[in-house]
Amino acid sequence: MSDTQSSKTLLIELFTEELPPKALKKLGDAFARSIFDELAKLGFVAKDGDCHPFASPRRLAVTIPDVLALQPEQQIERRGPAVASGYKDGQPTPALAGFARSCGVEISALEQGSDGKQDVFIFRSVKAGETLANVLSGLIEAALKKLPAPKMMRWGDRDGQFIRPVHGLVVLHGSDVVPAKVLHLASGRVSQGHRFLSKGAVEFASADEYAKKIYEEGKVVASFAARHELVVDRLKSAAAKLNATIAADDALFDEVTALVEWPVVLEAGFEAEFLKVPQECLILTMQQNQKYFPLLDQAGKLMNRFLLVSNLEAADPSHIITGNERVLRARLSDAQFFYAQDQKKKLESRVEGLRSVVYHNKIGTQYERVERLVKLAGEIGPALGAQRADCERAAKLAKADLVSDMVGEFPELQGTMGRYYAQIDGENAAVADAIEQHYRPRFAGDALPEGPVAQAVALADKLEAIVGIYGIGLIPTGDKDPFALRRAALGVLRQLLVLPLDLKSLLTATAATFPSGVIKDGTIAGVQGFMLDRLKNFLAADYPVADIDAVLALNPERFDDVVQRLDAVAAFKALPESAALAAANKRIRNILKKVDTALPVLNAALFDSEAEKALFAAFEAVTPQAEAALAKQDFTGALKALAALKTPVDAFFDGVMVMADDLAVRGNRLALLSALAGLMNRVAELSLLAD
Repeated sequence: MSDTQSSKTLLIELFTEELPPKALKKLGDAFARSIFDELAKLGFVAKDGDCHPFASPRRLAVTIPDVLALQPEQQIERRGPAVASGYKDGQPTPALAGFARSCGVEISALEQGSDGKQDVFIFRSVKAGETLANVLSGLIEAALKKLPAPKMMRWGDRDGQFIRPVHGLVVLHGSDVVPAKVLHLASGRVSQGHRFLSKGAVEFASADEYAKKIYEEGKVVASFAARHELVVDRLKSAAAKLNATIAADDALFDEVTALVEWPVVLEAGFEAEFLKVPQECLILTMQQNQKYFPLLDQAGKLMNRFLLVSNLEAADPSHIITGNERVLRARLSDAQFFYAQDQKKKLESRVEGLRSVVYHNKIGTQYERVERLVKLAGEIGPALGAQRADCERAAKLAKADLVSDMVGEFPELQGTMGRYYAQIDGENAAVADAIEQHYRPRFAGDALPEGPVAQAVALADKLEAIVGIYGIGLIPTGDKDPFALRRAALGVLRQLLVLPLDLKSLLTATAATFPSGVIKDGTIAGVQGFMLDRLKNFLAADYPVADIDAVLALNPERFDDVVQRLDAVAAFKALPESAALAAANKRIRNILKKVDTALPVLNAALFDSEAEKALFAAFEAVTPQAEAALAKQDFTGALKALAALKTPVDAFFDGVMVMADDLAVRGNRLALLSALAGLMNRVAELSLLAD
């Protein structure tokens, strides 16, 4: 290299065969970050420096500005044995001699200094820095091995491994090629551009021109972020011209970005007759099979136009459009056929087919599971105001579409197709809607089921899964949750936060639907604890942990007022009296913990000090206010009423000896504190709010 002292931009590019699209963004970011972090660790670049990742279907690359050609000198310091124990009878001890030997110097070359506790022998030296060329090959190889890569592969007669075969390596520091060897490839300054649009091989005069030159000569938008922005902007612009919106999630935008190097958005269409098929089927076909972008009109209805992102730019793109339309037509014809075939059988007739679908070998088939859902939904529904017959009917049909042709092709449509087929069969609206909605919420932030029938079946579905899987010993551990019990638990809890149902009763009823001996002893208590942990985690996104602990410390049977209680605690904490009352409550709890005998009935005649009389009077005055507020579930009002107790409580603890020698007086004072604690902790355990 021409100048080993200057800092310049470093470029590293691996030219590969097509990389896995769903992993591309993560691979590009991880590769760039790993290279940068290792260079920063070694001192070649500042730790707060810039790092620019690039990832396209056929390349992973990174540019890092201000990289040194020579690693800075390293100050080495090693501390050895204590000076006081370094010599014995005028001779170095084995410890001192061994330390000097390990440092490769004579004892006389060692220095003395303090380690903060005592004087010790110290070895100091300066190590010359390595050149970038000496470290870069190993650093790149290490970065590749650490990538969050899918299955690795070999190619040719080499023993190197990577996600896809690698055919080129560019490593430039400024305008100089850094001699490096990675996966048997020697570094250079020449890469390849777009497979069809490039003017030919792309040669880089310097690292700084990488993005511009690969774009202009190679027809490659190498930055994943820049390409993603380009794809999204062009798609939205094309949709706007049609007065339409795009039916696509972030994952599809990311995947299409990973499939193209030179994105060109084209508009295409399909025959209107296909719109007779449920639009969810058509949308999924376009998105999943073809990576197309369906279009919705202003009413949210699917249009027979769609957008596609091509990796080719042509003066006349008509052949690209017609080719894609032809492929999609075949896909939509399949969906049309499946939909027609499925309608030849009523949904109810498919239930028997669930006997051959194994749910879990220790729990049985989907048919047996449906029998449990029918029983459980029939018990839950009436408590929510639903007709038992509707709940049982919806539960019976809820899984029937699993054996339909359409769901067999697109499992993501389970529930959705069941709803369509139920409507076609003439099932009532509540039953049909429940079949689709009983899977809700499918993911974080998803809508909850609407209406008591759907709510009942949704609860039954998730509770059966949780109790059944947990009950046979398959408890989630660490990050392993193959049956998604955490997600199911959160789905139940989100519903129970708004429904008047008791978790323990629901778990007991669920366990009773399984054959004797299937569910292990202790399952109900275990699941209850598991779900309370999930509830705390869920609420912690919006409330302080201490507040959550204070509310849940009361072991509520129902959760439909938990949020109101948490809001009340927040309002209480804003009162100037709250800290003192919480501290007093904690003191009361600590005193009462030491009492191991039954407390007497509170007797006002035994009060012999003004402080305890005043506290009792305040307690009697506040009690009806708090009780009235609690009766209306005005938890904030109930807690605010407690503010009047602050002054008499402080005076009581300042002037009254609770543990009086007179046992009757002592018992009465303890009874007063017990009554006070009972009143103060009706909404939450306030002692847990004390610092």
